[in-house]
Amino acid sequence: MYEIDFTESEKGRLDDISLYTTRLERMIEELEVEGDFSITYLSDDEIRRLNAEYRDKDEATDVLTFRLKDDDTFPDFGLSNELGDVFISLDAVARNAAEFSVPFEEELTRVMLHGLMHLMGYDHQSNDFKSEQMLIKQEEILRKLGYAG
Repeated sequence: MYEIDFTESEKGRLDDISLYTTRLERMIEELEVEGDFSITYLSDDEIRRLNAEYRDKDEATDVLTFRLKDDDTFPDFGLSNELGDVFISLDAVARNAAEFSVPFEEELTRVMLHGLMHLMGYDHQSNDFKSEQMLIKQEEILRKLGYAG
């Protein structure tokens, strides 16, 4: 199960949220996600504050993922199905879309998938789409969703 939320500054920025929930459900199916998570859409300022507080990087980014399984300090009794939380800056998604000359909807779908993959334990060391297995799989899934990738 998942929850989608918007910070106050981002409410109303997505015209058709059902479009993205449909895509998210297809991503969940492709990745065989079993567990609960949330996706929160926020501004550059809000994601910059999170990035500074939790990653010591005082800069905006497109997506931050907080995976509960990464934290060994909390005991896991096998009772929780909680995966974690994904935070996405819609400002950064818009910049990415312009930089890569792709529609906003495609870039937001890519970033949602990217965050979900991190929740599932995928990781990458660089942004090399030709050698990083996570990014290769990400683009394969995007093609299945109808994007050229």
